[in-house]
Amino acid sequence: MAMLRNVSYNNPQINREILKTVGESYSWIERIKFGGTGSPKLPLLEASSKIAELLNRDNNLNYCSVEICWNGVIIRFRSLLETYGLIIPFHQLSIFKAGNKSYSIFLGEHKIKVEAESQKVHKFFSRLLDLRAKQSGTRVEDL
Repeated sequence: MAMLRNVSYNNPQINREILKTVGESYSWIERIKFGGTGSPKLPLLEASSKIAELLNRDNNLNYCSVEICWNGVIIRFRSLLETYGLIIPFHQLSIFKAGNKSYSIFLGEHKIKVEAESQKVHKFFSRLLDLRAKQSGTRVEDL
């Protein structure tokens, strides 16, 4: 289930969907133990049509951030005065590294390609991939 949602407002229905899909955010202490659960500010290089349509509403440079939750990630980006979230459970998350310069993140028809210039970004994605491998485990669909 592809979940691209407007998360600008405190909407209980959307909050329940997010909680059901990716679980709760890590607690403050868990974030410290984990070494942080949020990415640095990531420049967006490319996006699928639905996301690009949202991003093209203004003339600002496009950035996103990735938050790691218990069972998935939330990729947040802004367009005009709205904040959108692409909610991805770990078992549907696909990440591809393109050389040393970028990462592509996929969920169904949605794609986001982000610039990865700094070592901090590479370290974050390495942690994310390790956590995804631990959380996903082996599923019936994988056999």
